[in-house]
Amino acid sequence: MTQTTPPEDIPARGKAYTGQGVTVYYDMPRCVHVANCVRGLPEVFRPRGRPWIQAGNAAAERIAQVVRTCPTGALHYVLEGGPPEAPDRPTTITPVADGPLAIRGDLVIQTPGGEVREVRAALCRCGGSGNRPFCDGTHAKIGWRSGGEAPASQRGDDHPEPGQRADGARESDEK
Repeated sequence: MTQTTPPEDIPARGKAYTGQGVTVYYDMPRCVHVANCVRGLPEVFRPRGRPWIQAGNAAAERIAQVVRTCPTGALHYVLEGGPPEAPDRPTTITPVADGPLAIRGDLVIQTPGGEVREVRAALCRCGGSGNRPFCDGTHAKIGWRSGGEAPASQRGDDHPEPGQRADGARESDEK
């Protein structure tokens, strides 16, 4: 396994795992353990193994195909001599029941650390993530449900002013 740096136009971040013709990048804070990778290629993605990604155990294109199923963007790849992952067109936004917004496309995401270019991401909807704007799985820990509002104590707005909605927006008299 060798460490490599992705080209500037590749949205790959995290620890690098290199195999024949492919480098897989794993950005641990973005992973919420959907496990598409483990189900798709268990001989490569082995949570109990060390290192847990064995990029030499499958063909480069097959690894890239499975990595593209990662909804959070925690996994990315660089194919040796191959094209970067193409963003989906059109961009799609899919609310996950009791979870994040899954988005795919040519994304530019504003983060506290600056602008991030991305092709896949899971964005926090519960407001509790420690890795905002990205989901870190906190919704499951706090019992957030997408069918209703989280308790005010979990939203951080437990003292709303008159005329203020729970989401912090002002009520309007306009119809």
